[in-house]
Amino acid sequence: MNPNFEQFKALVQSPLKFKMFMLRSLPAAYFAGLRIEAFDETTAVISVKQKWFNKNPFGSIYFAVLTMAAEMSTGVLSMANVFKRKPSVSMLVVSTDASFYKKATGKILFTCNDGAAIAGIIEEAIKTGEGKTITCTSTGRNEMGEVVAAIQCTWSFKAKTKA
Repeated sequence: MNPNFEQFKALVQSPLKFKMFMLRSLPAAYFAGLRIEAFDETTAVISVKQKWFNKNPFGSIYFAVLTMAAEMSTGVLSMANVFKRKPSVSMLVVSTDASFYKKATGKILFTCNDGAAIAGIIEEAIKTGEGKTITCTSTGRNEMGEVVAAIQCTWSFKAKTKA
């Protein structure tokens, strides 16, 4: 676990600081309405509500917005584990795979429970100096608890070395 995790958690749980971060670094996520609902060492829950800006012509949330919310649930866990690391660790999404099961309407919650596995693979990348990958799953559920999407994001991590 990153010794700086609690500091990162405080940043993302500050509504103003997180909104400013999204506006500066993830403007599409900001305008699509993504929000952190829950966040700890093992789990991240990101919500997105259906609204005019993120809809598709079929009366549901656009698939790219759903994928963005899923990626954020895996990404916030990844960012928490690379935050202020020595040596610093680079992170990059190298692939995604998505399955959509129902129309996504109303409020959708994307949950990723892979925080411990992410922390472990980052520790391994730091120890070995080699790039490591992990595939994380985020499951999107509607307000009735029905699965609307399951999205896998494969992340690559590598400790940066001084050249």
